[in-house]
Amino acid sequence: MVDFDLRSANARLRASNPLIQCITNTVVQQFSANVLLAVGASPAMLDHEADAGQFAGIASGVLVNFGTASNHQLLAADAAIGVANAAGKPWALDPVSVGAVDFRTSRIRRAAADHPTAIRANASEIAALAGVGLGGRGVDSTDEVDAVLPAAAKLARDTGAIVAVSGPTDAVVSHVDGIDHVARISGGHEFMPLVIGTGCSLGAVTVAYLAAARSGLADPGADASAVDSAEESANGGSASARFEAVVAAHAHFAVAGEIAADGAKGPGSYSVNFLDALHAVDGDRLAQARVSLDTLVASEGTQA
Repeated sequence: MVDFDLRSANARLRASNPLIQCITNTVVQQFSANVLLAVGASPAMLDHEADAGQFAGIASGVLVNFGTASNHQLLAADAAIGVANAAGKPWALDPVSVGAVDFRTSRIRRAAADHPTAIRANASEIAALAGVGLGGRGVDSTDEVDAVLPAAAKLARDTGAIVAVSGPTDAVVSHVDGIDHVARISGGHEFMPLVIGTGCSLGAVTVAYLAAARSGLADPGADASAVDSAEESANGGSASARFEAVVAAHAHFAVAGEIAADGAKGPGSYSVNFLDALHAVDGDRLAQARVSLDTLVASEGTQA
């Protein structure tokens, strides 16, 4: 049985202030750092191969985003992933533009084979990574979210990751207790895709919520789906706790995305409002997020 306590997920994040190492797109580094600070985490843009592995041992979790990957970042990712896996720390993969060009695609597939805790991408990237699509147009998706849910379920089973598909309504897929579960999160605003960094920074916040879930910190009076020692995974926390954390990250963005639209005249003012809204979202507001939970039937979950 999968259930979510988003209020407690947010409490864990605020209480633990996780340190998130971001090996990420150089275009979005500052925005992602500000987003992490706004939600209650601490950013570290440490992405050189000489010390990325050592720092991964200090960090609470790692984001790997190959949006503008340099040789330094590719080597840094290899080192950080190895340390995170060995230490049981969560890490997320954002497979930007997988399927677009050969070398990028091969490196992203190599990272996906290293068992990320979560994979977050648009619909076309998920389809391409699962081997059932060609990818989108650069960072833009040309597929619908619901159409790639079977591919997302396949990817979740193959990698062990929680797979999040971004779109007008986000979908998070997890293979828990032999069942493919899908959570749909509604919210956001049409300005979000017009602000560079909203998707990439969501990957960072996903790691922050995963790290907080691993910490086990929670409001003492809350009935949180905290880490169950009987279900410990190599990436920290039970499957249900990790599922909840990824859903909470997407719900946080969905709620903030709606709040940010108030008073925004366009993408510029929306971007500023969005940071303020992320900071304003607390457990009570997060608990009101529009989240629905369903399962994929066998035929849906096994297509690909």
